[in-house]
Amino acid sequence: MAKPIAITGTWTASELRRLAAASRHANQSRRLLSLAAVLDGMNRTEAARIGGMDRQTLRDWVHRFNDYGPEGLKDDLARPRPRRLTAAQEAELATIVETGPDRAIHGVVRWRRVDLQALVAERFGVEYHERTIGKLLKTLGFSHVSARPRHPKQDGEVIQAFKKNFARTLEAHVGRIARRKPIEIWFQDEARIGQKNGLVRQWARRGTRPSQPADQRYESAYLFGAICPARGVGAALALPFADTEAMQLHVDEIARAVAKGAHAVLLLDRAGWHTTGALKWPANITPILLPSRSPELNPVEQVWQFLRANFLSNRVFETYDEIIAAACEAWNRLAALPGTITSIGMRDWAHTGQS
Repeated sequence: MAKPIAITGTWTASELRRLAAASRHANQSRRLLSLAAVLDGMNRTEAARIGGMDRQTLRDWVHRFNDYGPEGLKDDLARPRPRRLTAAQEAELATIVETGPDRAIHGVVRWRRVDLQALVAERFGVEYHERTIGKLLKTLGFSHVSARPRHPKQDGEVIQAFKKNFARTLEAHVGRIARRKPIEIWFQDEARIGQKNGLVRQWARRGTRPSQPADQRYESAYLFGAICPARGVGAALALPFADTEAMQLHVDEIARAVAKGAHAVLLLDRAGWHTTGALKWPANITPILLPSRSPELNPVEQVWQFLRANFLSNRVFETYDEIIAAACEAWNRLAALPGTITSIGMRDWAHTGQS
């Protein structure tokens, strides 16, 4: 058996008990009580039991106490640890993560913790556990998120120019109207809702993988949705088809939702039923088409994600009527959350300077 380590310093058992009583850290408190028992002359095995540990663990905490004092008896998470990478190395790692892997060199299309674990060991000579790589990435300001879809032929310069010049575009479309009426910014899109439904992440006990029903049938409907983020309101219709007739019904519904005395600017993509000359636009709506292949400019895309993640996924719909009912219920749940509509939909490039 290893020789007991003496507790150094001028601490008394009474002082350690007073510190234990005042401590807000339960584990530190019980360790202080064990050390106080040692100073009182108690057998170390019995003293270890007071703190809920064995004799060897007590010996380790005595070492920590001698090195750091009472603060050393707090859990590791409560004490900052010296970083093993220098600031320059951390900055280099952050650049590597942001740049992403080269498939020809690294053999992967996205960084995994295990890939970065090997890279850090090879480049910087520091061995980390895979879980620690995840903690390091969070410390560097990264989080594990899903990428937004981007069309492979998208022109980023066109998108940036559209956002930069939106105020001019707005003036060109409704400049005269804006001088006598308030202008509302609306966004519009459609989503297919059906039996071929998605599954989303859920909380489960570690080591288990829950199952959810996944229908293989293809009955579906379309949810036409539009939001006015500044007011936190929306207008939607669940319809069997996505065509000009359905779009006409929707723009008429949006027109009824525009505030009395206001004029709406409706931003939407270039689907055929949006651009056809057969569409009759209400007097209180002016359409503005978004650049091609730019879904990220339309916050209704995030509305669909919100509805699917919270109300529509992990479900089976037996009939078309059930699909329609679920789509309507999901939209109504969103409509009851004006703050969520505003949070999802506000865009600085569209709303800055708007009343």
